[in-house]
Amino acid sequence: MSQPPNPQYQQAAMPGCWWHPNRPTGLSCSRCERPACPDCLREAAVGFQCTDCVQAGRQQARVQQKQYRDAGYGARTLAGAQQPRAVVVTPALLAINVVLFFVTVALAGSLTSNNISEFFQLGNLDNAPTLANNEWWRIFTSGFLHFGLLHIASNAFSLWFVGRPLETALGRVPFTVLYFVSMLGGSAACLVFTDLGAPPVVGASGAIFGLIGAYTVIVIKLRLNPTWLLVILGLNVFISFQVPNISILAHAGGFVAGLLATFALLYAPEKDRLRWQIGGIAIVVVAIIGLIAWKDSQTISAAFCQFTPYQGQSVYICYRQ
Repeated sequence: MSQPPNPQYQQAAMPGCWWHPNRPTGLSCSRCERPACPDCLREAAVGFQCTDCVQAGRQQARVQQKQYRDAGYGARTLAGAQQPRAVVVTPALLAINVVLFFVTVALAGSLTSNNISEFFQLGNLDNAPTLANNEWWRIFTSGFLHFGLLHIASNAFSLWFVGRPLETALGRVPFTVLYFVSMLGGSAACLVFTDLGAPPVVGASGAIFGLIGAYTVIVIKLRLNPTWLLVILGLNVFISFQVPNISILAHAGGFVAGLLATFALLYAPEKDRLRWQIGGIAIVVVAIIGLIAWKDSQTISAAFCQFTPYQGQSVYICYRQ
């Protein structure tokens, strides 16, 4: 005699997977709670989620990250600045140097003697007009002028090779500040440690050596392998001493200024970091300007400078008053 099944002990049928209805499953998504077979589940931070929820979570995370970055937050560089999405400052500086080189070539009518153009003569770092006639713009304009194709090509390659990763590591604003402080240091060394009769100086190498000085601080702080740095530094030092008409003082001054500026950027305390960084950079800049002011005080400050015809060319000459 048969008995009807007891409902208390009857096994309930399992639901089918939401995406594969013919597959019974006892699992479900921890986010939307829909039944899902093992093939449709992915491991998540909490439990397992279905493929739809995983994709929706990733899209939501991307939107939140974009909003976070647009609000000024997000990943930070070694100097505490916002992580740049693309390298911008280095190509801009490179473009300025190249454009100004060809401007001087066009004005001089010569690719190898572009230094005879009046534009070039008014922008180079010539001690006499800078110190004696207070033409202080030369401290920075000289860093964007180059004499000859080999000069601009070598500095352009160095700036592109060294500048891009450093801009990414520091951030756009710290990198820009570092570049110009290094340029100031290179020009100051030439003005302070030479006399009025020293040959004019041009080129971005002082600022580039400052970028190499920045790498030195980064290698020390992060305890990185110094092999690459030593190779680059050794190669540039060798070129500085072996190639004629290279300003060793500009290289040394830029290197020291870049090293000190990067030290101020990277070793600033976490609390009020920006204020400490600005203060540290200000100390470096004031010290450099102080050296230039001291040199200026030791120099004849009255001079009359003008373009004078000389051997068929217009030459910028200063005369004592």
